[in-house]
Amino acid sequence: MLYTFSQFFDINLFSYISVRAGFAFLIAFALTLFIMPRYILWAKAKNANQPISKFVEAHAAKGKTPTMGGAVFLFATLIAALLSVDLGNLYIWGGIITLLGFGLVGFKDDLGKVLSGDNLEGLSPRGKMGLLALIALIASTLLILNGFPTEFYIPFYKKPLFDMGYAAPLFWILVFLATTNAVNLTDGLDGLATVPSIIALFSLGTITYATGHAIFSHYLLIPNIHGVGEVTILAAALAGGLMGFLWYNAYPAEVFMGDTGSLAIGGFIAYLAVLAKSEVLLILIGLIFVIETVSVILQVGSFKLRQKRIFRMAPIHHHFELKGWSENKIIVRFWMISFIANILALISFKFR
Repeated sequence: MLYTFSQFFDINLFSYISVRAGFAFLIAFALTLFIMPRYILWAKAKNANQPISKFVEAHAAKGKTPTMGGAVFLFATLIAALLSVDLGNLYIWGGIITLLGFGLVGFKDDLGKVLSGDNLEGLSPRGKMGLLALIALIASTLLILNGFPTEFYIPFYKKPLFDMGYAAPLFWILVFLATTNAVNLTDGLDGLATVPSIIALFSLGTITYATGHAIFSHYLLIPNIHGVGEVTILAAALAGGLMGFLWYNAYPAEVFMGDTGSLAIGGFIAYLAVLAKSEVLLILIGLIFVIETVSVILQVGSFKLRQKRIFRMAPIHHHFELKGWSENKIIVRFWMISFIANILALISFKFR
């Protein structure tokens, strides 16, 4: 609406991506703050609570905390985006399909867990992975049909290493699947996944904006891809929705995002990384997500090969809980690591 308004009335202010991104952030933030307490009351009345694992005794009290709060900030994000973006931009529609698609897969998984009262119910691992791969394939195909470049870039080097060609969608699907599962694994403590996601959205949103800007991309020696900068507005809207969600998700949490939120966030972060040609840099931008995922891989691998565990429990945030760290201390320290990692990621753009 803001973009159409600027075009129709020739108001230059709303033609700027940065201005519309700011409005999208504030709209999504305000909408989430307004809707979330009403959702929490409704969810409590319907017993839409998060089934809690019995392996961590300290989490027993969280058994009555409502889940699927991700549906609220996703709704707020989409409303804010539709009011702010250029709907004629195909990259925007790719982002919307990514958010909705991954969010719906997560919602179906959450619904199965809530109805059964068992955290191990919901979608089967194979069925869940298959649906996620399908959404990733759709998003990747849209990029190819839109003529999106398929070159592969790495940090600290200004030229592409090679052209992935028809193999690009396969690589992008792997990025989607890895990121969604990594964010999902991290979402185990109050606000633990929320703040690193907000930080990653700001970093990738900034890089995406620069990638779509002819002057900034030339100055930073990064590829210039016309049109991708508009997706910065969608990233800002999601960050705003997550900021509003954090108001209720901060320790002690009044609501959890569930797979509805974590899968949608992971999918969209992956989408931004692909648009910004920062798939490799995503390892640093999403360092907390990577650490959590690697801890699970190491734990499972060690137990299968040696019948011994490396950590007291995986993902690694549970290891620190069992060592006696308070939940809030783990959360804040992980936030700090995420912030520092993203600063380093952004600094890396001046070294090419």
